[in-house]
Amino acid sequence: MPKTARDVAFAVIAVAAIVAVSILGQIATFPNLVPWYASLHKPDFNPPNWVFAPVWTALYALMAFALWRVLRLSSATPGRIPAVVLFFAQLVLNAAWSFLFFAAHSPVLGLIDIVPQLILILVTAVLFARIDAVAGWCLAPLALWVAFASVLNYSVWSLNT
Repeated sequence: MPKTARDVAFAVIAVAAIVAVSILGQIATFPNLVPWYASLHKPDFNPPNWVFAPVWTALYALMAFALWRVLRLSSATPGRIPAVVLFFAQLVLNAAWSFLFFAAHSPVLGLIDIVPQLILILVTAVLFARIDAVAGWCLAPLALWVAFASVLNYSVWSLNT
């Protein structure tokens, strides 16, 4: 397959995976914003709801770009396969979080998901950086946001137990 066609195919895979996770997250989240989430006690540092959509849009774009960069490397690149596997593992946890926190109405289940999710993001960022520095750095904002979200998730749980 010509390099250009291969790059386009990998872009489609990366974007499709991210879009699927975004849609799944929205399915779990939106029906539960009101009244359930709106009724929860939240910490003073909780951002307004409108902040989440643009932040996640930017993060998902960076994630897709990072994945695309790694996918298009030679399949013989040492560390490529484990890096991609871990990327998809953290992506599964990303999608699951919305179902655990919002759909199940359970901040504690969200917390149980988000901690290993953050660890996987950090490890994936390191593995990506070893084979493509740009791809690794593209995951840094995700790691920062999920670290913040972990603290927020913990705070919501502790304020509502």
